Amino acid sequence: MNLLAYIRTVLWSFIGIGARSGNSEDLAKVKPLGLLGVAAVLLVVFLATLVALANLAVSTLK
Repeated sequence: MNLLAYIRTVLWSFIGIGARSGNSEDLAKVKPLGLLGVAAVLLVVFLATLVALANLAVSTLK
């Protein structure tokens, strides 16, 4: 399974959308460690984006 499929699977689980019919097929193809790795990286990117936006908002108030 390629990286984009891992990212799609993780983002679908973060957001809570996706076709239920394709869930079993997708989960049969993925490796758990790969999902954990992609999820960890996407979580760090998401948190870094939130912190950067918060810092930008605070700096514009001064």
